[in-house]
Amino acid sequence: MMPSPPSEPPLSLRPDEVHLWVVEPERISDPGLLSAYHAMLSTEEQDRHSRFRFEKHRLQFLVSHALVRVTLSRYAPVRPQAWRFATNAYGRPEIVGEALPRIRFNLSHTDGMAVCAVVLDTDVGADVENSARPGQTVELADSFFAPSEVAALHALPVERQRERFFDYWTLKESYIKARGAGLSLPLDQFAFHLEAGKPPRISFDPRLKDDPETWQFVQVRLSAEHPAAVAVRRARGLPLTVRCQRTVPLAGDGPPWFVLVS
Repeated sequence: MMPSPPSEPPLSLRPDEVHLWVVEPERISDPGLLSAYHAMLSTEEQDRHSRFRFEKHRLQFLVSHALVRVTLSRYAPVRPQAWRFATNAYGRPEIVGEALPRIRFNLSHTDGMAVCAVVLDTDVGADVENSARPGQTVELADSFFAPSEVAALHALPVERQRERFFDYWTLKESYIKARGAGLSLPLDQFAFHLEAGKPPRISFDPRLKDDPETWQFVQVRLSAEHPAAVAVRRARGLPLTVRCQRTVPLAGDGPPWFVLVS
């Protein structure tokens, strides 16, 4: 029998909040939990899960999609397996069902970490990366980032450039995902401006036709190797709180990690 989520009153979510639920998929090995996660997936999700070649990618997909379903059920009287989703032309999933609460979510996962951001009735994007992964970093920025970002990156000492690259990358991914337009948004047509002690700011090439005053961004360090960022369509200057919570779907939560206020 599938374990049930804790029988608690639905969580409330204010317009000025983002709840960021965090799980470490590779730490979950209990066969009962993994079986319960698989049972709550849709047929289409189960098919996608089976097509991954490597076990670690199957695990990441399984746990992260269970995270979404169990998390959403914290905010509405819907069983995790009952949620239904539709994707837009670029693959962003949205909740299907007009009678459901106005919650929006976004999922991101990488080696060692998965996050699900939840907000009320606005666009949200989240991205987490494993900064220890091999591969190009600064070289990618030279080819794809905005000129101001490339210049700022190369102005740093070499030993700080990799960290700054992931600052930019997670922020860019969070914005793209919040817009729901995938890589149809050219990475060099919007730029982030980072100043110590201040929230990230975004600016746009006129071709992108977006207003920087309508966006807020929050950076989160989830571990030494896991930088993350959240993008929210919320007017700059309005209060915004990001509450981060570690969890294991169906098995309980740890203490809240921290609260970030912009």
